[in-house]
Parts: sequence; C-alpha cells; structure tokens
Amino acid sequence: MTPGLLSGNRITLLQNGREFFPALQAAIDAAQHEVHLETYIFADDPTGRTIAAALSRAALRGVNVRLMLDGFGCKTLPHMLLNEMRRDGVEILIFRPEPGLLHLRRNRLRRLHRKLCMADARIAFVGGINIIDDMDTPGQIPPRYDYAVQVEGPILAQIVPVMRRLWKLVKWTQGRRRSRLPHSVVHTAPAGDQHAALLIRDNLRHRRDIEQAYLDAISAARSEIIIANAYFLPGIRFRRTLIEAAERGVRVTLLLQGRVEYRLLHYATRALYGQFLAAGIKICEYHKSFLHAKVAVIDRYWATVGSSNIDPFSLLLAREANVVVEDSSFAAQLRASLQTAMDTGSQCLIHDSWVHRPWYKRSLVWLAYGTVRFMMGMLGYGKQS
Repeated sequence: MTPGLLSGNRITLLQNGREFFPALQAAIDAAQHEVHLETYIFADDPTGRTIAAALSRAALRGVNVRLMLDGFGCKTLPHMLLNEMRRDGVEILIFRPEPGLLHLRRNRLRRLHRKLCMADARIAFVGGINIIDDMDTPGQIPPRYDYAVQVEGPILAQIVPVMRRLWKLVKWTQGRRRSRLPHSVVHTAPAGDQHAALLIRDNLRHRRDIEQAYLDAISAARSEIIIANAYFLPGIRFRRTLIEAAERGVRVTLLLQGRVEYRLLHYATRALYGQFLAAGIKICEYHKSFLHAKVAVIDRYWATVGSSNIDPFSLLLAREANVVVEDSSFAAQLRASLQTAMDTGSQCLIHDSWVHRPWYKRSLVWLAYGTVRFMMGMLGYGKQS
C-alpha cells in the first residue's frame, strides 16, 4: 500500500485539454475565497488567455488569486499578459527566474515542473497538463495526449499545505514583503470512496517519494504493468525492477513517445529498448500526436497520474507532483484509455527487427545515451540514477 493513502476521495480522470480546461475554468469561476495555480508553462495563446481571464475575474470579485510560474517554462510569456493579471489583482511569483543563456549554474535545472491548482481548498487539480493550447501541435495531429485529475475529499489536506508552503518559501527567498495570506478552511469531508495520496518530489524531504512509489508498486505487481510516459530514461534500479517483474511473469507494457520532440532524449531513450525487449517487455511508440502523459496502471488497481516523467530531470531535479489512486474503477477507466491509445495511435516494436537495425542507427542511439549520461555526470547527478 502506498504511504499516506487517505480514504473518502472523489478522483475524476480528465483526458487532454478538452476535459481539463473547462473543469479548471469552472472551478476558478466558482471560487469565492482563494485560487492557487502552479504551472511549468503558461502560454500566450487562446487557452492561456482564457485561463488568465478567469484568474482576473476571480481577483476582481475579491478572491485571493496566486499564480506561480516556472522561470524557464514561462520565459517567453509576454510581460503584457502578466501585467494585465497583476493590474486586476492576481499575485504572481516566478519560480527561479531565468538568469540568461550564459549562466550555467547547476541549480538552474531545478525547475517547478508540477501542475497543481486548488480553489477554495475545496477542489484541486493534479496532472501533467500545462496551461497551453493542446490543439496547437505544429507538424503533428492534435491534441497532445495527456491526463490530469480533479480531486475532492481528504486528500486536500495533503495538497493545500504543499502549495501554500512553496508560495511562502519562494516569496521569502525573493525578498518579498511577507503578508498574511487569507486562507480558506481546507474541506476534508468525504466526497467519494476512493483511496488516494499526493506524492511530491523536491530536494529536501521528498527526493525519492515518486520514484519509490513506482518501484514498490512494480515490485508488488502480480499480473500487469502499463506505464505511459513522455520522457522515459530510468536509472538502473528502475530498469532492474521492471525486468524482474517481466521475468516473474508480469505483463509489462511501456507506451512511449514515438514522435521526435527533444532529439537527444528521444534517441537516448531508445538505447534501452533492446534490454527491455529481450526481457519480454512490450514497447509501443505513440505516433498519432505528441505524447505528454505521465501515468501508470498496475494490476488493474494501483494507478498514478501526475507531472513526473521517468527521467533524470523529473526524478532527480524538478519539483513534481503525482496522485496515486488505489481503486479498481479508476484504474479500469485509465487502463481503457491507454489501451485505446495503444490500439489506435501506436506502433509496437518487435525484438528481432529492433536488434537487426542498421549499425548507424544503433550507433546513434548509444551516442545520444552516452551524451546524456555524461551531461548528468558533469552536473553531479550521475551517481543517483
């Protein structure tokens, strides 16, 4: 069982922006006291402007609205949009403002990658969907393939303090004047019958929580593991645990990005395919559009949805947030969605064909893998993977 599981929650699966953004906007528009939003990317596009307008409307009617943006993910966001929100009363903090291309400090890679929102401490959202139009996918068939969850119930007692604590920390580190935040009472009354927990990754007390939850669930798996991940470059422990599961007869399926988005990471990931395929792990590459999901279903009961990829950036550097749900109905819904994606939008690899690729293709992926490993070692993170 995942540590921190709380009963009595209602967890609603939201697939892609067409389900997520209307729900998010509705929660912001219904808020009476407090809205708090964290995101890695907040784009100046129709979706971004729609959510910005909702935040402004909330602030203008007296709601305390706080928006935290990552300094790298939002480095191209126009000041005009930020100033418009500030003028309407939205308080905005930038997590680690981008210092410039010539500053190569190691901690520059410690980004705010989690995507969280809560309204009136009554309803919250956790997932992998940025505030960006997921129909805008140049060169690809839209939309981006991603998930989030809407949550209500006792799990808010875990989500709300995490968001408030980071806000106070960033405000203090940036020398901002401290002010007493008007806080809503956290609504922890039972709202459903699902067991769930929030897991975060930070650089203090929760450095390995998300990875360890994956490892524990994989180690306990008895029948099936399905992992869908946009950027998949696990360390040795994670690879070994997956392979051991396959060796004891568990059906292991990886749904990974088939489209080339970040070339170096794309080819580095493929360097691991041979090892997985040889162990009997099924690999399907999603080609229909950009895969941005970070989810898993294990034994049709344990499931997770969140922002954390299984790569060095997410597992060793960034602030991430995932919800773990132990509930057969939720797991069945997520599994059915993933199965549809595999059936209609992916191509599964065959071991013999993969092994007998041309030598130059094999060399390319190992060169990419070696480059990523070297870069992580130079930054001092090589020993942790």
